[in-house]
Amino acid sequence: MSQTPTRVLIVDDHPMVAEGIQSILESYDDIEVVGTLTTGEEAVERTPHLRPDVVLMDLNMPGLGGLTATEMLLEQAPETCILILSMHDSPQYISTALSHGARGYVLKDVPTDEIKQAIDTVLRGERYLCTGARVSLEPRDDDQPQALTGREQTILLQLAKGRSNKEVAIALDISVRTVETHRKNIKRKLGISSTAGLTRYALEHGVLQGTGGRL
Repeated sequence: MSQTPTRVLIVDDHPMVAEGIQSILESYDDIEVVGTLTTGEEAVERTPHLRPDVVLMDLNMPGLGGLTATEMLLEQAPETCILILSMHDSPQYISTALSHGARGYVLKDVPTDEIKQAIDTVLRGERYLCTGARVSLEPRDDDQPQALTGREQTILLQLAKGRSNKEVAIALDISVRTVETHRKNIKRKLGISSTAGLTRYALEHGVLQGTGGRL
């Protein structure tokens, strides 16, 4: 029985890089490259129509960068796996990419079969860091929560006000499923398991007081 190919979208502002990756991936029977785009804006606009399972996202692009595009894509399609492509192996770059929702981080000069390995890994629900990347995926010892993205902070504010997932979805014009995904990510990042805990965190860290009534 034939398996449905994994749909992959490549987003990179260097056509030669994108074409090279496309050529590599198209040699695999279980992968279908559904598009190669050159900007973050195109990725955000076309992802809902292309319906990729995995997006290979360049980190540095003019205009809408890879991190912002990643955050916006995951609002539209929370289950999409995003792999950041980069020339930078700095732990700070990698940690920031993961905190924005990327499932993995791949250096552009890795062996060709490693890109395929990265795709297979994130599809299994695991994170992937390429050879040469140096950052710990283990919980940190200092008890400091991971930084929330701008959208996560907005949703935390809504939840701290006692609003349901449906009410938050209506207020922000996003799907309930997207709210649920953000809620899960917020709890994971902050190490908080309950809604009451989220409210307490918001109070203790000035999330509610510092809003001035804005949503």
